[in-house]
Amino acid sequence: MNAELIGLLGTYGLPALFCILAITSAGAPFPDSLLLIAVGSFVAQGDLDYGPVILVATAGAVVGDQIGYGLGRWGGRPLASKLGAADRIAKAETFSRTWGAAGIFFSRWLVGPLGPWINITSGLTAYSWPRFLILDIIGELLWVAIYVSLGRQFSDKVEAIADLLGNLTWVVLGLLVMLVLGWKLFQAARSSTETGEDRNLRSPPLSPARQDI
Repeated sequence: MNAELIGLLGTYGLPALFCILAITSAGAPFPDSLLLIAVGSFVAQGDLDYGPVILVATAGAVVGDQIGYGLGRWGGRPLASKLGAADRIAKAETFSRTWGAAGIFFSRWLVGPLGPWINITSGLTAYSWPRFLILDIIGELLWVAIYVSLGRQFSDKVEAIADLLGNLTWVVLGLLVMLVLGWKLFQAARSSTETGEDRNLRSPPLSPARQDI
């Protein structure tokens, strides 16, 4: 992990944790999951208290997510494209439209790399803000609790746990993409079959003369 982040946590504690997570959730490329695991190790050592860490970290992440949502909602597509790769935004938008509320919830903690882009595309597609906020709070609370608890439990294996979870995240993301593609193919095949059946049903019966021929 970046030594500067650890230094900020050691010097400023919870205010630094709040600011870092707000910035990363808004889209800055910081290792936020590894940061939470490290924070969990601080909790295990008695340097920080578990309850305040959970509340402050969740609040910081939620604030950052709302910034991303606002940029997409009121900044529009041109501003969103300037803030990140257009292909990532397109993928996140497809994911968001396909999965809806589930996409927002799972991108908080299970497929975290998509989180900042889902925030922007949720704003772009004018997803209901109250609903987004509720899903965001629940998902971020779960994410913070999982990673801080892991760091607290395995404080001597922070790097190993972070690597394992990072690899697992991409595996889960790949499986989700495969499921979406499989479902789309299934729907396309079923639609094609139903169209063919409709055409057969609509075809007029042959006249007696034609039947004799």
